[in-house]
Amino acid sequence: MTNAVHHLAACKPSYRLRPMTRLRDYLALARQRRQLLRLDAQQLADIGLSQTQAIAEAERAPWDVPEHWKG
Repeated sequence: MTNAVHHLAACKPSYRLRPMTRLRDYLALARQRRQLLRLDAQQLADIGLSQTQAIAEAERAPWDVPEHWKG
């Protein structure tokens, strides 16, 4: 898991949430991943990501979530 989504992922209780809550979380995660593409090299360095890592994270599907969300 990248630093960019670590905070969001760490605060999620369980994947077994109501469907609308889960959908909202997926959409928020997708938006955050797309926002990584707008960061410049210095901003990415500040959060510990390379350009390659940011692109890889941004290309992940919204349902490709951290394992502990699925618990």
